[in-house]
Amino acid sequence: MSARPITDTLRLIGGGTLIDTASDQMNDLVRAIDENGGTGKLVIEVTVKKATRGGAMLVTGKTTLKKPADEPMEAMLFATPDGNLLADDPRQQKLDLKRVESASDAPPVALKTAS
Repeated sequence: MSARPITDTLRLIGGGTLIDTASDQMNDLVRAIDENGGTGKLVIEVTVKKATRGGAMLVTGKTTLKKPADEPMEAMLFATPDGNLLADDPRQQKLDLKRVESASDAPPVALKTAS
């Protein structure tokens, strides 16, 4: 006789709510990792103990979901001699850049590629 698949037993715990909850949590975990990266964990814990009579077993289950932490927010800032932080490097000269408007209203020309 071969072993019965564990998914059959998981489906019986809590009237099917254990495996449904685990499935939903797995979906949440995959989405969180896809969006934010990192590592997460879904733990399905099954406890089995013998009942006091009749040869029955008491089987309980619970799930624990650990999603990856959100990425910390960061900014690259430059320190001043006074101990302040600035978005621009105070040691670099600022350039006075200006936008140049197009000289002609002609549409862009398609470039030919070499064969």
